[in-house]
Amino acid sequence: MKLTEIKNFLDEKVEKYNRLSFIETDPVQVPKQFLEKENIEIAAFFSATLSWGNRPAIIKNATILMEMMDNRPYEFILLASDTEFLRLKKFVHRTFNGSDCIYFVRSLRNIYENHGGLQQVFEAGFQADNTVKSALEYFHSVFFENEGERTRKHVANVDRGASAKRLNMFLRWMVRSDKAGVDFGLWQSIPASALMLPLDLHTGNVARKLGILKRKQNDWKAVEEVTDMLRKFDPEDPVKYDYALFGLGIFEKF
Repeated sequence: MKLTEIKNFLDEKVEKYNRLSFIETDPVQVPKQFLEKENIEIAAFFSATLSWGNRPAIIKNATILMEMMDNRPYEFILLASDTEFLRLKKFVHRTFNGSDCIYFVRSLRNIYENHGGLQQVFEAGFQADNTVKSALEYFHSVFFENEGERTRKHVANVDRGASAKRLNMFLRWMVRSDKAGVDFGLWQSIPASALMLPLDLHTGNVARKLGILKRKQNDWKAVEEVTDMLRKFDPEDPVKYDYALFGLGIFEKF
């Protein structure tokens, strides 16, 4: 297929999958339950963090975690006592356990109390050189200001070549805004044009079959390669094609 044919094909699939009905089977439905900005951010961050494996299990466990925080995650993170933190000890999603969860909550408390919140941290990192890569690097350094060696495996480090699928998905939720209303578009200082594809097994395999990704590993270089191609299709909103690539892979077995 020529590039114009690939673009037209993917544009059709964006229309098919970038719609509110998509939310019914996607982890984004968890933060959609909230109205306050900080609650949305925190629910989205945890839901993205847990987004590997079976999607019904992801949604179920992210919902359970919000319930463990009394469905007020922002208030819980800022005000919960050490005793209240201990209720999170029981949480588990695959290899993400209660100790990881407590570290996340403590780190988020530090971010909201001392760094202005998640938005301010990502935007400060982005402003270093106007790339999502610099935003992810800065976020990683702030998130692990306190020692948490075991928990590091649950937060992608792009300095080590990670694709950062879950963090890129979180950023897509926070930054993108369109008439479909799937993403939140809460953060205005990072442009949608700078977003990077949340590359996973499905999007990677479909991109390779279409010929817009040559690299075999799903790493940061692959993210850069495929996102550069998607910018040729839509320079202002390349990551809208995440819906098309993911939908082709998960629903159509392309």
